[in-house]
Amino acid sequence: MSKDPYILIVDDEAQVRVILEKLLQRKGYKTQSVANGMEALAYLQNNKINLVISDVVMPQMGGFELLQVIKDRYPDIGVVIMTGYGDAYSVKQALALGADEYITKPFRGTEISLIIERIYWRFFTNLKLTAT
Repeated sequence: MSKDPYILIVDDEAQVRVILEKLLQRKGYKTQSVANGMEALAYLQNNKINLVISDVVMPQMGGFELLQVIKDRYPDIGVVIMTGYGDAYSVKQALALGADEYITKPFRGTEISLIIERIYWRFFTNLKLTAT
């Protein structure tokens, strides 16, 4: 991840996208948002993204399918899965598919900020260790 991560928000609910973008931009992050997994993949083809925050349930391509494609094609991109379903199955499935973190809706701004920081430091540490 670069010093200032570029975050792609993927959610079919416009209100969620707007709220997350405003929150993350206030924290100094660069953001972009799209409405579903297909739009996210199209955006990733032409843009350098460090982190994807994706909802699970979306039309055309859901979050779990998007997660699998990202981890296959773009292994250096961190992925946070958002779910409105806090059940253990969804969480286990997200982690089994390679999600770096997950968060259940509704969440507080401080929660998403902490998750982003954890991912940032995990990637930073891994990059530093492999560079030596």
